Amino acid sequence: MRKYFTIIITLLIFLLIPSCGLKTKIKRADRKFAIGEYYDAADLYRQIYPRVNKTDKKLKGRIAYNQGECYRILNNSKAVTAYQHAVSNKYQNQNDTVYLHLAQALQYQGKYSLAEKSYKQFLELHPNDYVAQAGLYSCQQIGTWKKEQTRHKVTLVKDFNAKRTSNFCPAFIGTDAGGVMFTSNRQEKTTSKKTKRVSPVTGAMTFNLYTSRRDMNMKWGEISLAEGLYNSEASESDAENDSTAQKTGTQELGVCSFTGDGKTMYFTFSQPINGQDLGTKIFRSTRTGGEWGEPQEMKLFLDSSITVGHPAINAEGDTLYFASDAPGGYGGKDIWMAELEGDTWINVQNLGPQINTSADEMFPTIRYNGELYFSSTGHPGYGGLDIFRAVPTGEKDTNDVRLWEIANMAMPFNSSGDDFGITFDGESSNGLFSSNRGQKKGLDQIYSFILPELIYVVEGKLTDPNGDPIIDGTLRLVGNDGTNQKLQVRKDGAYHLKLSKEVKYVMLATSRGYLNSKEALTTEGLKDSRTFTQNFTLAPISKPVKMDNVFYEFGKWDLTPESETSLNALVKMLNDNPNITIELSAHTDMVGDSLANRTLSEKRAQSCVNYLIKAGIDKERLTPVGYGEDRPVVADKALHKQYPYIPVEQVLDEHFINLLESTQQRDVCNQINRRTEFKVLKTTYKLY
Repeated sequence: MRKYFTIIITLLIFLLIPSCGLKTKIKRADRKFAIGEYYDAADLYRQIYPRVNKTDKKLKGRIAYNQGECYRILNNSKAVTAYQHAVSNKYQNQNDTVYLHLAQALQYQGKYSLAEKSYKQFLELHPNDYVAQAGLYSCQQIGTWKKEQTRHKVTLVKDFNAKRTSNFCPAFIGTDAGGVMFTSNRQEKTTSKKTKRVSPVTGAMTFNLYTSRRDMNMKWGEISLAEGLYNSEASESDAENDSTAQKTGTQELGVCSFTGDGKTMYFTFSQPINGQDLGTKIFRSTRTGGEWGEPQEMKLFLDSSITVGHPAINAEGDTLYFASDAPGGYGGKDIWMAELEGDTWINVQNLGPQINTSADEMFPTIRYNGELYFSSTGHPGYGGLDIFRAVPTGEKDTNDVRLWEIANMAMPFNSSGDDFGITFDGESSNGLFSSNRGQKKGLDQIYSFILPELIYVVEGKLTDPNGDPIIDGTLRLVGNDGTNQKLQVRKDGAYHLKLSKEVKYVMLATSRGYLNSKEALTTEGLKDSRTFTQNFTLAPISKPVKMDNVFYEFGKWDLTPESETSLNALVKMLNDNPNITIELSAHTDMVGDSLANRTLSEKRAQSCVNYLIKAGIDKERLTPVGYGEDRPVVADKALHKQYPYIPVEQVLDEHFINLLESTQQRDVCNQINRRTEFKVLKTTYKLY
């Protein structure tokens, strides 16, 4: 009996040991999650989840949700799977926020239709939630937004982005922008193995501030640690950064900002101590010579435990914008501001509900002109953090909070990933920002952006009706901005003119012996650079001009609809030259009765004149004539080039046509003779 009792006790011990081990591991994971060591916590939850009994859905759902939270904060795409596991275990019965965070994680991956479904599930339970409303709206509008990109050109800056590291939040040093500083977790070559540090929060190397300067050719030079802010070697006692083992964590520096003169820097500082993440603080350092001086902590709140970070100082150095989860906010992290009076920060205030939402607003930047830029996960956007511009209106609400006009910076600044940390190159519209777009491991990279100058050009040629260049032609360009420019065309008849934006222009092409031609164009409302092509065909004054594409019903004088284009061009030419009168003539081929051909041609000429009169041309300026077959075409060089069997200056009369070898050639000549022409009679109509 004692033997069996011993066996039973032994089996119970073996069964209880795994259970106790699992509970211990859960407590350790929960502790790391609570103090913000998300990378370590996520790894522990990953190990725990498959070991939890399937019947214990409440625990299994909570483990999956916490794992998803870790991955979401770390920008890890595994967040979606973790949240989906939480939903499958009915975790929404404990915390329906899982629907919202699943939607955000799906949107972050660019899976907008799936995200839309999760947003709707959350809104069924919380119909007035602004963040969910904004997320749903974004998913529904994404197709339209993708078609409405700005003109900015975005390029990855290879000089700043080391492989397998995160590099973000660049900041130009002063308004002259001769140098830049940014945050990176790259590994220094001189660092020993003992001092290589991996953060339990991110699972990556700890972050430091790096700097680079531009040379005379505007090329970025060597990248190095910001001098004066770091000791050369970290303490060997810091070789392992496991806060659960009661070790002191390594300091991290990042997200900086500079006054306009580049002599004062504000930056974010963090240092976990004895297993406790104490949050971040803002420090200030003044440059003396080539190095930065001893950093001093900025006291922004009476409660020193409040987390503050992401400083953005204005050029004058008297107003600081920053991110904080201080009490009195709207949820998550908010953008705050404070004013400097002597050595004290006063008027510390939240920027209000226009800027801040129940989600996160972070990474502020204040531009020289007073525009505020920040990133948000709460306002309508493409996914993750989006960059927004806020312009002060100069007014305040009833609570004395300033009002802003807020706009999403759109593509190519924003993507489904995180886009943040924008900085401007002096007073220009060019600069840098950071993003983890397209990065499976969520690594941040630094991008440059430029706003190309809008360039508008008009170019073309002046030719005669045969396509030959008019070498002595002149162009006059008149704009409603006061432009009045005259240009002689080149020897090949070509011209090239630069235009200004938001201007209406009229162009007049002239040449001795030719009629004028006028065209209008505008650059108003154009959002992209454009080259206009405007060719001018000038009709000669001294000889008839054939009108192409004037057609009549077979054997009749009724104009076909296809004739309108050519006749409308003639209307324009007459309006461009209001002092001319013309003869408008119709011609037939030699087929048929001569008298009948003349009558038909007269009626056809009159049909054209009737069209012109109806279009507003004075009857006195128009003389219709029907020549029938009496005036066959005399071939010129252009016609000979097109039909080599027709000699130059050959009259296409009945004798020549009947001598041609083929029916096809005879048909071509008859077709050439069937034509409508105009020629100038006078150039002094109503001139005197």
